Amino acid sequence: MEWFREEYSVSDKTEKVQRKVVNDYIINRSYWGKGRTCEQMNRAMNNSICFSLFKREEQIGFARVITDYALIFYLADVFVLEEHRGKGLGKWLIECVIDHPSIKGLLGLLNTRDAHTLYERFGFAVLSNPRSAMIRTAETVTR
Repeated sequence: MEWFREEYSVSDKTEKVQRKVVNDYIINRSYWGKGRTCEQMNRAMNNSICFSLFKREEQIGFARVITDYALIFYLADVFVLEEHRGKGLGKWLIECVIDHPSIKGLLGLLNTRDAHTLYERFGFAVLSNPRSAMIRTAETVTR
């Protein structure tokens, strides 16, 4: 699918992802992706629904969805490059993601350190009982 707004577009076509842009931002500039490798990111993108935000042909944002297509999805790796923020593009990117037919109506999860107000607009909420959520970290796996 593709969505259009003035000189911007969003595409869910994985082959359109400009992986160098996405990998650079997530691995080198995001707080959540430091320590990942390009190989890990490429494998993650190959096994996810990828949403690329473009200004004309230049990739300026990204979001990735992991899902079972029946009950649940996890929203990950969302960003808009700094120089393109403040124009409502992050909000529009999330609108496109949430309205995607593959996940519309499914239970959604995400983690964020600093964008709670953005995601609350789309029905996400902080867990009322955070003790019910658990995580198995990569460090646990290596033990």
